[in-house]
This record gives sequence, structure tokens and C-alpha cells, in this order.
Amino acid sequence: MLYLFLSRRLTPEFGLCRRHAALVTVSFQKPRTTERRGSRFFAHGGRRGVLCALVMLGTPFASTHLAAQWVNYPTEGVPRKADGNVDMSATAPRMADGKPDFSGTWTSDEVDPRRPGVPPNPHDATTSRRMVNLGVELPGGLPYQPWLVPIVKQRTANQAKEDPHIRCFPDNFLRAYGMPHLLKFVHTPGLLVVLNEWNAGYRQVFTDGRPLPQDPNPSWQGYSSAKWSGDTLVIDTIGLRDDTWIDWNGSVLTEAAKVREQMRRPDFGHLEIQVTVDDPKAYTKPWTVMIKERLIVDTELIDEICLEDEQSLRHMK
Repeated sequence: MLYLFLSRRLTPEFGLCRRHAALVTVSFQKPRTTERRGSRFFAHGGRRGVLCALVMLGTPFASTHLAAQWVNYPTEGVPRKADGNVDMSATAPRMADGKPDFSGTWTSDEVDPRRPGVPPNPHDATTSRRMVNLGVELPGGLPYQPWLVPIVKQRTANQAKEDPHIRCFPDNFLRAYGMPHLLKFVHTPGLLVVLNEWNAGYRQVFTDGRPLPQDPNPSWQGYSSAKWSGDTLVIDTIGLRDDTWIDWNGSVLTEAAKVREQMRRPDFGHLEIQVTVDDPKAYTKPWTVMIKERLIVDTELIDEICLEDEQSLRHMK
């Protein structure tokens, strides 16, 4: 089976300067497991090949350091230490109305299954154990309904070949928190917009007090309305599609799901999101996990369009 992933976010492990890289396509044949270093995926247990297509910029642009891509442009308004690094423990910013401002570019701040115990690269996206199993820290795992147990086992055994992510569909917002693609939060007093560089996706969280729809048309991200409880933003989401994958194992949410996120920014460099899922169609009881994100600065979102040069599906029939 051929797995193909696209990325335009490079680090020196390929011996390439990020500002010269326009496109990287990485493909692997018959992998046992996959992982992403920095922003690329690697496979173990099978043959693997790497194809890099680069566009080198001409001399007239050399002095600009590819400013149009903004991958190394300093982020304004960031508290920094004497050595220039971000003071991640500084006070969290606030909006004009006095509420915490969640604006920023974020990635997972949890245990990286590829490099446990190794400090993460402060300028690149990382993965989480939750990418594979969202309930990894729950005693006994996620409380699946009996009908879902064999489905998850099958999806895990066949390396998630039916995964909507592999087939270039959008990632659900719960799944996106642990994936190796940057998320950019744009926060205003009435709206929180989450931009996902994977497939140029977006999510809207309305904070204007609107009620959730009575009969929503199911969608990939659902319908989200939020209210403040002190400095915690409480987000309620309904209206998700049936069989919405939330991890590589094939755990899902259904149309019956109600998701509550309690989001707070304890300091400048971190987000904490307590997630409670109540989906009686898929799970025997509600369950809760804590998701942690860390701030990424001096970079910007870069297109990762899955269907661009996608070559996997014809190998998975």
C-alpha cells in the first residue's frame, strides 16, 4: 500500500533551506507505522522513497529572503527573553473587552510519540499521541458502543486505509489539535476563527450568544456557539456528520454527538482545552480528555493541499 503525504514545511533534516522549498512530496510503500519529523512523515518497516520538487528563486528575490512566504518573519507583540526566545510563561494577552485573546498559531504541546523526552522544535508543528488514539490516557480507552469495537479494530489493523484524512477530506477540529499541521486562531469579541493549513480548512466559533440550530445540516466541523465563564471560553458543538473520524484508530463522532470544549490560555505560550464528548450512539458514556497546545511564532501558515499531486487512492483499491 502506498501512503502519500504533502508538506511545504521543511526543516534542515533534508539539507534544504525552508525559504527555497516550494513543494515536497513524500511517499512510502508498505509501511508498518508512519511518523512525521518536523513536518514530514517517515515510515518504518518497508521500502520508502522521497521525491522533492523544488522551485529555486532567482537572484532578484534573494535579498528579500522570500518575505512573501513569511516563514521567518518575526511575530510582532511577542514577549521575548534576553536571548530572543519567546517568554512562553509571560502573561496571556487580552482583547479590548478584557477577555483572554486566543489569537496565535498553535500546535500540539503533548508527548510526541516519535521523540519522547526530546524538547520540541519551537518553530515547527508536532504530533501528539492523541493523533493515533484520542483516548490514550483514559483508563480502558474510549468507551465504545459494542457495534463500534470491531470497526475500530478493523480500521487499526488495515492501517486506516479508509481514513478520510488519507482520502483528502477535512479533519474534524478535535483531530486537528493533535495533527502535524499548524492551526491559526483569529479571535475577536464575537467570533473565534480557526484556520487549518491542511487543505486550507476553517472552523467558526461564534461568541455572540447565538443559540445552536435546532435541526442542523450535518457538517465536518459542526456548529459551535460559545460563552465565557470567567477567563474560560466554553464552546458547545453539535451537528457533526456521522462517522467523523477523530483519530488514526478510526474512533468516530456521530450526528448524535455533543462536544463541549473548555478553553483557557494560562499564559502567553499555551492553551489548555478540556474536551467532553457526549455521543450515546458511539459511546456507552460521556468521556473527557485534556488537550494542550503551544504557541508557534516567527512563521506563517503554508498551503498543504492534499489533492495536489495526490497518488495514493489508486494504490489502495
